[in-house]
Amino acid sequence: QVQLVESGGGLVQPGGSLRLSCAVSGVNRNLYVMGWYRQAPGKERDMVAVITGGGVTDYAESVDGRFTISRDSAVTTVYLQMNSLKFEDTAVYYCNARRYDVGLNYWGQGTQVTVSS
Repeated sequence: QVQLVESGGGLVQPGGSLRLSCAVSGVNRNLYVMGWYRQAPGKERDMVAVITGGGVTDYAESVDGRFTISRDSAVTTVYLQMNSLKFEDTAVYYCNARRYDVGLNYWGQGTQVTVSS
């Protein structure tokens, strides 16, 4: 059974940093694409960053160069390091595990990130 539990959200000033963590269980690291998505009030949930089983990463254009996705070697934890945060980064951030070959898609419960002065 796949379980994803996010932590690390909070309130931060513009220009500040946060690191989100996602505790992962039940995932075969070679088969799943792990990712972070976010959803702001009144908006759709959008991809922020993903990392494949082979370690290839991809980022939304709005966060490229500011955010970094990583994982430990056993894929028990997936991280999102967020630097130079902006007001528009405010959202609920969700951890995601996805197997495209068989159509499996799992979400964590989300963690709130608020960027405010």
